[in-house]
Amino acid sequence: MVPGCLFCPLRWLRGWLVLLLLISPALAPAQDKYLTHKGTVSFFSTSILEDIEATTTQGSALIDLSSGQLAFSIPIRSFQFKRTLMQEHFNENYMESERFPKSSFKGRTVAFDAAALRKGGSQRVTVEGDLTIHGVTRRVTASGALELQRGVLLVNAYFSVAPADYGIEIPLLVRENIAKTVGIKVSMICEPMAGSAPQNAALATPVP
Repeated sequence: MVPGCLFCPLRWLRGWLVLLLLISPALAPAQDKYLTHKGTVSFFSTSILEDIEATTTQGSALIDLSSGQLAFSIPIRSFQFKRTLMQEHFNENYMESERFPKSSFKGRTVAFDAAALRKGGSQRVTVEGDLTIHGVTRRVTASGALELQRGVLLVNAYFSVAPADYGIEIPLLVRENIAKTVGIKVSMICEPMAGSAPQNAALATPVP
């Protein structure tokens, strides 16, 4: 058994059901909504025995700039490790991907100024919401940045999660040899929803 893979909680985001909530007609017009199905999410944890790292490019996100609502979803099995055995242990022994195939987040930005964002430049944001990993949902607060650039919305965030908070068990044999938290990095390029137009003409130049 590879000890490190135990500590690979990634947990983000539970399925399209969450995303569909944000497509409700009760929310803002389509031009305020941005989405992607190819977002990058990675996690990293230091271990005395071996560092643990994995990445996926199958993160889905829907962000409504008008209401400040946002949702993310990611298939757990999409995470790729450098070592095949570590990936198997991550899915079978720790994340139990067959039982809990997705992780999700649903929440909203706090004190977010959409008008300022449309004028250009990166804006720091704080997000609050429900994070579901391994079938466990907890209220979390995380920091990140949003930026409108050439008609697309750039989303970046970094935060830490403790596997123990989500019922992910670490064998006693290696429990003291690995970090208690895992750092999670999110980087996404979200396109306007179909039928929408960029909010700022200066941002309308297509991305090369």
